[in-house]
Amino acid sequence: MSTVTELQSWIAVAAGSVGPAVVGLGRGWGVGSGVVVADGRVLTNAHNVRGDELTVTFADDRREAGHVVATEPDRDLAAIEVDTGGVAPVPLPDGGAQPGIGTAVLALANPGGRGLRVTLGFVSSAPRSFRGPRGRRMPGGIEHSAPLPRGSSGGPLVDGEGRLLGLNTLRLEGGLILAVPADAARVDALFRGETAQRVRLGVALAPAHAARRLRGAVGLPERAGLLVRAVERESPAARAGVERGDLIVAAGERSVERLDDLYAALDTLSPQDTLRLGVVRGTDEREVVVALAPHAPTAREV
Repeated sequence: MSTVTELQSWIAVAAGSVGPAVVGLGRGWGVGSGVVVADGRVLTNAHNVRGDELTVTFADDRREAGHVVATEPDRDLAAIEVDTGGVAPVPLPDGGAQPGIGTAVLALANPGGRGLRVTLGFVSSAPRSFRGPRGRRMPGGIEHSAPLPRGSSGGPLVDGEGRLLGLNTLRLEGGLILAVPADAARVDALFRGETAQRVRLGVALAPAHAARRLRGAVGLPERAGLLVRAVERESPAARAGVERGDLIVAAGERSVERLDDLYAALDTLSPQDTLRLGVVRGTDEREVVVALAPHAPTAREV
């Protein structure tokens, strides 16, 4: 049997075995795709979810109302409860080894319920750190070359045996796709409504290069740091007196020159802790103490 014939057979088998578990979210050019991972459970990307309810379309065109149990924006995962009608799930991995560079993979999707798509590709980098929707860097991403159409995010990436490797989440330069990991322990916790409680300041930030440019435009000396573009009302930062236009230059014992520096400081803390911020306001340097508190995350806030 030729290599091409073997690939054709493999894709056909995957489409027949994994395909029924791939669902569409929304309608028409809707939100995206997802995958049945257990009876009554669909996993997708957090960025596909808007509100608490959404339409789930199965391979046989059956539509059901799905309920969003929990989302974890930093890992770009969302748990949906829905009547899966006896669809055979795609088993979740239990962690462990990741596919090596060159591993053949299949990406599957049902964009907005418009029908199954299956594409072949190869792992180009793994594990790879990636920046999640809210800016934090997360480990364990799988970069691959299986092309996907719009609406495919949240669909599964599987190996040659049909095992789930992750969920396809974003398109990279050069046409490569990044898939986020989804191990059984993390997903089970998500379906129990347990999400990682990460502390946050409640500010929107401009990166260091933009901060230098903006400060220069108003005649202020250049300084490495993150410029505060907005402060959420009643947030920890607002209560501590952080203002729009402030330049954050230190967090705890760390100097802050990049967004990752600030996240590194925040990720060591719990909601009961405080964080000392070094802030430049105009030309004046000051220190503010932020009392951190749990808060429902808002997209693209820190």
